[in-house]
Amino acid sequence: MGSGQMCWSASPPSPWGRGAGKGWALGGPLAVKAVGFLLLAGLLFRVLCSFPSSPAPAPALQIAQDAISRPSGIHFLEMVYKSALVALLNTLIQCYFPNCMMNGRPDKGYLYWKWKPYGCDLPPFDAVRFLDSMRNKAWGLIGDSILRNQVQSLLCLLSKAEEPVDVYHDKEFKNRRWHFQSYNFTVSLIWSPFLIKSDVFENENGESTSEIQLHLDTLDASWTSQYESFDYVIISGGQWFLRTAVYWENGAVVGCHYCKNKRLAELGFEHLYLKTLQSVFSFIISAKHKPVIFFRTWSPDHFENGEWFNGGSCNRVTPYKKGEHREGYNGHVMREIELKEFSKAAAALRVSVDAAERLKLMDTYSLSSLRPDGHVGPYRTPYPFAKGSKNTASVQNDCLHWCVPGPIDAWNDLVMKMTLD
Repeated sequence: MGSGQMCWSASPPSPWGRGAGKGWALGGPLAVKAVGFLLLAGLLFRVLCSFPSSPAPAPALQIAQDAISRPSGIHFLEMVYKSALVALLNTLIQCYFPNCMMNGRPDKGYLYWKWKPYGCDLPPFDAVRFLDSMRNKAWGLIGDSILRNQVQSLLCLLSKAEEPVDVYHDKEFKNRRWHFQSYNFTVSLIWSPFLIKSDVFENENGESTSEIQLHLDTLDASWTSQYESFDYVIISGGQWFLRTAVYWENGAVVGCHYCKNKRLAELGFEHLYLKTLQSVFSFIISAKHKPVIFFRTWSPDHFENGEWFNGGSCNRVTPYKKGEHREGYNGHVMREIELKEFSKAAAALRVSVDAAERLKLMDTYSLSSLRPDGHVGPYRTPYPFAKGSKNTASVQNDCLHWCVPGPIDAWNDLVMKMTLD
């Protein structure tokens, strides 16, 4: 269902889930651009000098069979040298906002690895072809900061053809809209980390001051109110579902997850995610407006030796080899819920061939699980380590979000494949 044309089918949360994203705005005054290009020139000189004169031979990394779902058909990675370098330079030239390399990440290997599925081809993102096919169209991308991470990658890839104009943002830069003027193409980012109605209590530093209140029977109007304006939608859940929260239904409290000192039934985040996806898919099925929907699966983190709050890090510089990957409980359970509920929704839509083709599963879980080398890590800020120091204990790591350019670009290669082929 939906994925038939594809090469394959279908812990507390990190504090970076709420970031406003001001630091990755595209465009800006001419003077700012000039300074940016001067800084970029120095960076590119360092990058070019750091690449070997010829690519080193790189044997394929056989992926553990138990690390991916059998239907995916993805069995190995292959090293790509020239195309990775060209793509890197193009992306840096067009998107000169802070990224892992500009923030001082010294290794470059995570840029070389490219997914090569068996039985078909996954070509790199073609910005001109994509934009030309999306004339007079509007995309809505609905979710949390991982979805925003994907938007960041998408805009950088598209900016190789045309730089978008930032036409709207809210006060916190969580909700944004960009317009590609030559194509009359719009990309909207909608902040909805729970997809349902939520009351979040945080101070200016993003620290929780009280339990989140979640209404399991009410979808978030921030996205449902705009739904009819979109021709294409990418929607996904994420790490926010693991947070401490009180659950409501029919105007009454029915339980909670990880509530302390409260006499409430522990329902667990599994219950929350199940109910949420049931509501989301029910809305999609019953809505008169039928955009093309991509439901993107859970994005794994790769914290090792702890979590974000107690020294966890992600220092690997290569993908997992066979037998190295160990799927965690959260990712396994959440993905099982996703696949089950998606399958039910797909079955409900089979009565209409046209509607069925408009709901697609974008399963990025497997191809992301094997990439512990592609996260931001300590390079959230410029040059986090003192000169010559690698004391990760003093630097908080982000092992949830992805470097751009980096492995997350493959998600948008997949978007293009599913959309145009």
